[in-house]
Amino acid sequence: MKLGMGLYAHMLNEEHYAFAKQCGATHLVVHLVDYFNQADSSGAANKNHQPVNSEGSCWGRAGDPTRIWTVEQLCAIREDIEAHGLEWYAIENFDPAHWHDILLAGPKRDEQIEQVKQMIRAVGEAGIPVIGYNFSLAGVSGRVEGPYARGGAMSVGMEGHIPDQPLADGVVWNMQLDEQVSNGTRERSRVSEEELWERLRFFLEAVLPVAEEAGVQLALHPDDPPVERLQDTPRLVNSPGKYQRLIDLNPSSANMLEFCLGSIAEMPSGDVHQATEQYAALQKIAYVHFRNVVGRVPHYKEVFVDEGDIDMKRIVGILKAAQFEGVLIPDHTPQMSCDAPWHAGMAYAMGYMKALLA
Repeated sequence: MKLGMGLYAHMLNEEHYAFAKQCGATHLVVHLVDYFNQADSSGAANKNHQPVNSEGSCWGRAGDPTRIWTVEQLCAIREDIEAHGLEWYAIENFDPAHWHDILLAGPKRDEQIEQVKQMIRAVGEAGIPVIGYNFSLAGVSGRVEGPYARGGAMSVGMEGHIPDQPLADGVVWNMQLDEQVSNGTRERSRVSEEELWERLRFFLEAVLPVAEEAGVQLALHPDDPPVERLQDTPRLVNSPGKYQRLIDLNPSSANMLEFCLGSIAEMPSGDVHQATEQYAALQKIAYVHFRNVVGRVPHYKEVFVDEGDIDMKRIVGILKAAQFEGVLIPDHTPQMSCDAPWHAGMAYAMGYMKALLA
């Protein structure tokens, strides 16, 4: 097992590479999507962890649909990462601008599938082994922020059911699309769960052969929060057993899991320790989001890694027994009361994880 850290696009710099090394990380999981492009100066999330959207709002604007990842761009980032003594293990999430009609089964689906194939080939050529993705229409939304962790540390969670307000037209995966493609997206998002599974099947059938050839694994993140429907859209992996449905959907060796312990523990049914045993034994876990929670939807709170419902030491033991050789990252953490709340929270989690691995 390897200790990694997740960095957002605005954090790909010498300061954060040094911080990751100082915390003991050897690998990085990188978000290239600029979620924070509409964040205000106060930066409710300190511009260093996942933002919390208010009801009816979204995080920011989707990117430029004409600017996809290139080999040159990815190699330049990888070389910078490696120059700081780290390895680039995974990219997390596609920009909605590049695959909204794959999610929506819209008129540009075939064109966007070809773009995604091109990006997968570029990722493989750049020597990055994994792409994490979340096949979701509403994305991560509906959470609230509060002093939920030990000592009143600020974190996020759910406090009851979320009003089932439909997605606004033009909003996909919590980001606002270009106005030229916004009309009609709301109606294409209000579908059944079975229809969304069919869209995922179509996508995987098209891109997994390319991923295999490129030497890239595609790893699906479970729903966060794992409710039945969110903003009048279906959710796919909101119980541990639905990960098995993903595996059964396509037998490709590139069809993998982005295993988020917190999201799985939040699910209304199932046991996160048993789920870890099941999927680690199948050798289907690409990498692990290592975070802890208290409670289940619709009432849960993200807490420090050592105070939640998950026995994190047991999880590491399960992974070791299954000879898991992938990367563990802290995902996001509670914000500590100091001048660098994200850095302190992340350093605490990383130290705890490094000790468990040792």
